[in-house]
Amino acid sequence: MSAAVRAAAARPLPPAAAWRTLCHTASARYQPCGRFAWHFARGKLRHDPVFRALIADGAMPRGARVLDIGCGQALLASMLAECDALAAAGAWPSVWGVAPTGVRYTGIEWTPRDIARAEQALAAVPSSPHLICGDMRTTPFHACDVAVVLDVLHYVAPAAQDDVLARIRLALTPGGRLLLRVGDRSQRLRFVASRWVDCAVTLARGRGVTQIWGRSLAQWRAALEALGFRVHAQPMSRGTPFANVLLVCDLPGAST
Repeated sequence: MSAAVRAAAARPLPPAAAWRTLCHTASARYQPCGRFAWHFARGKLRHDPVFRALIADGAMPRGARVLDIGCGQALLASMLAECDALAAAGAWPSVWGVAPTGVRYTGIEWTPRDIARAEQALAAVPSSPHLICGDMRTTPFHACDVAVVLDVLHYVAPAAQDDVLARIRLALTPGGRLLLRVGDRSQRLRFVASRWVDCAVTLARGRGVTQIWGRSLAQWRAALEALGFRVHAQPMSRGTPFANVLLVCDLPGAST
């Protein structure tokens, strides 16, 4: 936490200043992991609109058990740790949603290099995020209140996508929430742009060229509603040429 934020204790920061602080401090954890890890974290947190939607809009309740499937370098875990610090300093913006403090984080990622970077970056985080190197198709999903799946389901075939979603449904507690970002294949040109960027990123990260399996927004919604989710779609491509949509998927509560 920066000296400026500590000095502003018990005084909420303006949203723009708070977001700059979160992005700076969360990405700084990756400096010891090498230039690629640090610059990737800085660029992703600053420019990908999904992180602000998850953090500032009250998408995750306090004390939630969060399962981040396909977590990569676990950037979300770093951001959540900084949310704890910002809220503890009294600097959480009053116009934002509830601060996601006290979150218990588990991340699953199949790339050993990303897990190693995440473990190094998050070694000093007080909440001790739990990181698992494994394939989402076979790794057990433990009980959670919120599941986060950002831009990874399209790397597996449709039958595997459905199986992962069904297993998430079983892992979520009553009233639980799935935060799922997908590409909308019905936005043809934007979806093609997303696919080319995906290929470039996977090549740069040493994963090789991988096949992409997409669905239209209507198809994603139908699959999720068949599992009992109430689905709210939010465009999540602001400032990018992509066809990304964040699906906020809620389960009925225990008394519903």
